[in-house]
Amino acid sequence: MNAPVHVDVPPSDLARLRLDVAPLSAASSVDAAADAFLAPGHARLLCLPIGERGRIVGTISRHTLNNVFLRRFGRELYGTRPVTSLMNAAPLRVDLAAPLEDAARYVAAHLGAPITEDFIIEQDGAYAGMGIAIDLLAALQRRVDDAYAALKASQAQLVQSEKMASLGQMVAGVAHEINTPLGYVRNNVEMIRDLFEDGVGALAEHQTLLDLLTSETLDEATLAAQIASCQARGASLADAGLVADTRALFRDTLHGVDTIKDLVVNLRNFSRLDQARTADVSLNDCLEQTLVIAHNAIKHRVEVIKRYDAALPPARCSPSQINQVLLNIINNAAQAIDGDGGKLLLKTEADDHWVRVHIQDNGRGIAPEHLAKIFDPFFTTKPVGQGTGLGLSISQQIVHAHGGTLHVVSRLGQGTKFVISLPRRAPAGVRESEA
Repeated sequence: MNAPVHVDVPPSDLARLRLDVAPLSAASSVDAAADAFLAPGHARLLCLPIGERGRIVGTISRHTLNNVFLRRFGRELYGTRPVTSLMNAAPLRVDLAAPLEDAARYVAAHLGAPITEDFIIEQDGAYAGMGIAIDLLAALQRRVDDAYAALKASQAQLVQSEKMASLGQMVAGVAHEINTPLGYVRNNVEMIRDLFEDGVGALAEHQTLLDLLTSETLDEATLAAQIASCQARGASLADAGLVADTRALFRDTLHGVDTIKDLVVNLRNFSRLDQARTADVSLNDCLEQTLVIAHNAIKHRVEVIKRYDAALPPARCSPSQINQVLLNIINNAAQAIDGDGGKLLLKTEADDHWVRVHIQDNGRGIAPEHLAKIFDPFFTTKPVGQGTGLGLSISQQIVHAHGGTLHVVSRLGQGTKFVISLPRRAPAGVRESEA
């Protein structure tokens, strides 16, 4: 047996898999080859290289030796023969500089079943060592796992980016919606503040009157003047119209504050986009919450037609994620409607297994050549800077993660219809709510 081979190799992927294995001499016997497999360093090898005049001429495998020795008198008949009589003259050869993927593809394509061979590693045509086929495939699997993890991380970053973009749109819309009730709440408070100051003045006048009535040096003229002043103040505050107006101001102010509260609550619900816990949710309620957030995009120019199933059963889903899907589709519908006179139909229905939401607009529609691409990541027909091309892709991923489907039909110039179908019970992959 020749001495082990040591080759100065670069730190490539195959170099990490390379084993220093001394080739068997072509003149070695079959018995010598069998004994070589018993060496501790060869325990994991399926085959050993055979060298002649400085080059590798083949390999001898454990499988071949086992088949020979299991025959009757196999060892006696073949043991003294040269190892080349049983060798594989066409072993698997991989260049040390080959990319891991190319090496794994080549080895996998030439492996038999069962796996009986490892592979020879060469550098510039010279023998550099042996590689174990299972180690190569395992290294490729780790590479695939790492790539998948990186892809998932990148996807998570893109999803988060899209969520933040959606949240930014929502914040802008909600800020606009909050501005109106906030304006008249402020105006009402300023008017009530003036009335409050009048009330404070009236109390001061009555306190002065009380001081006069308890004074030991009562001046009747001063008392009469003070009584007249209190009567005038009281008459102005007791005016029936003023009291009714003040009560109306309080009602309007409370209504405005409640409107702001509802907007903030809806924004808070939508901002929890990272929550994946599920609950039994009415999709009718999800649509209503989404319409509050999307109100700024559709008000004054889009008529919303609601055809909700009043007896719609709940769907087991993550409400924040489904709200994001609804918001993406409704915002897209609003953007597809030019000018006024737009219509947006929202319809819900259910059967024994599915709950469905139909969202249909009468906007521009989608060209046939674009329809097959709308769920592709980064595909968008919007101008540069106005769309990431991730909204519908993420929406489809969310729906699929819930075990549902997202279908679309569209006619150019007539409008588009999306149908979201969710199972009434969540699949096992969707996290349940914590107790």
